[in-house]
Amino acid sequence: MVEALREGLGIEARLVKGSGGVFTVAVDGKIVARKSLVTGFPSEADIVAAVKAARERVS
Repeated sequence: MVEALREGLGIEARLVKGSGGVFTVAVDGKIVARKSLVTGFPSEADIVAAVKAARERVS
């Protein structure tokens, strides 16, 4: 995941260990992707696209 964000967007991401099966991706404190009970984990491509879109909204 970290590598996909570095390669796709040129940013350094950090992983924060959670518990209880929680998986969320946040940009500036706003959740942009998360694990769903219906669809499972988002793909790396979906996460990179969500982070990119969130960064563009902030710029």
